[in-house]
Amino acid sequence: MKRMLSACLMLVCGLVLAASSSTSPVLPNASPHQSVGTVNCASSTCHGAVAPWTGSNVQQNEYTTWLRLDKHAKAYAVLLNAQSRSIAAKLGLKQGAENAQECLDCHAHNPAPSLRGERHMISDGVGCEACHGPADKWIRSHTVPGATHADNVAKGMYPTEKPVEQAKLCLSCHVGDSSRFVSHRLMGAGHPRLSFELDTFAQLAPAHYKIDDDWRQRKGDYDSVRLWAIGQALASKNQLDALTDPKRGRDGLFPELALFDCHACHHPMSEKKWTPRLGVGPGRMRLNDSNLLMLRAIVRATDPAGANAFSDQVTQLHHAVAGNNASGMAGRSADPLVLASALSATIQRVIVKLEQQRFTPAVQRAVLAGLIDEAKRQQYSDYAGAEQAYMAISSLSSSLAKQGALTNVAEMNRKLAALRVSLANEDAFKPDVFANGLQGLSRTISPQAN
Repeated sequence: MKRMLSACLMLVCGLVLAASSSTSPVLPNASPHQSVGTVNCASSTCHGAVAPWTGSNVQQNEYTTWLRLDKHAKAYAVLLNAQSRSIAAKLGLKQGAENAQECLDCHAHNPAPSLRGERHMISDGVGCEACHGPADKWIRSHTVPGATHADNVAKGMYPTEKPVEQAKLCLSCHVGDSSRFVSHRLMGAGHPRLSFELDTFAQLAPAHYKIDDDWRQRKGDYDSVRLWAIGQALASKNQLDALTDPKRGRDGLFPELALFDCHACHHPMSEKKWTPRLGVGPGRMRLNDSNLLMLRAIVRATDPAGANAFSDQVTQLHHAVAGNNASGMAGRSADPLVLASALSATIQRVIVKLEQQRFTPAVQRAVLAGLIDEAKRQQYSDYAGAEQAYMAISSLSSSLAKQGALTNVAEMNRKLAALRVSLANEDAFKPDVFANGLQGLSRTISPQAN
């Protein structure tokens, strides 16, 4: 967590920086096409150059960047370490983590054996085809003069440039979807708690592409804030869909505990940590609403007319999950699964709007103000929510700075550094310290301060 937050702060200090499709393409892990192997991209005349080429529309060193600097290239190797061996032993995976499907599905590109070309290697980890799609149908033609990106996508290349499709791809492993999911059983055996925010992690990957005029001409506009917002919406929807999925939403007698706030249970019994948040009484678990918190601020800034209704839906779901009788839902079912499905449908409509949303500096400031305002309502008592807020504020302030709409960058960085310190140890997290740190950000983001 310290490394991730430090990197995130560096992103802000350095002022780091699509169109909707009518049909949703299948994710690479579910593609019917054959995977030919990462090695096919590794030639120095393809994507394996040591340094970017001059005069080329693409950098040509994408494979080299991935191999040397991207943690995805080391994802399979993680399954061979002592922690993974311990997890596998506790789960009774006699074949080891490096051979278990539930581990390989996210730590490697793991197509069915019949779809593995002779040069495809599971040990390559999360390689080229895990993100860009199995290449059998397009690897030969994508370098032909006159070939277009649309041609490649039609042949099975995955459109990572589209924010919704990128979000679906990244979240399918880093948050989970219907095909792969890090359950509480995995966490109980020693798997780390999932912590992910799409824009921050995309910037830290590092990128092996350059957003320039040629990229925009071939693939459309790029907006990091739109990517962040859609990522928050999809992460929220994925959680609700998991909650209502009978295969993932329950674990025997219990609900799937990975969907709830970890620290609602994981703290010393002597530490009285309960806070009166969301109307959920003591002794009851709260859903992990860290992404929903971010989405609420996004909806307030982009759809003020619908903000109260959205907030009411979220509150009603919290009440129903906690089993509150007086939830203010006269004439409506208090079944939490019904409410979760309804909220998921609402979020899908929000996603459609976000695809077309222009995140101007004014809108970005409104989102930032909304995130800071949540501290006044004591909404960051859960560590996961505070963690998401920090990453969101870092990304948004970085975007504003790059647009010249946040001139007092040094002050923002100082305040973000203090926030980062308050998140350094999740077991020692003090909500009041984090909330107080947020209050000092209001003046920094206001237009008068610029």
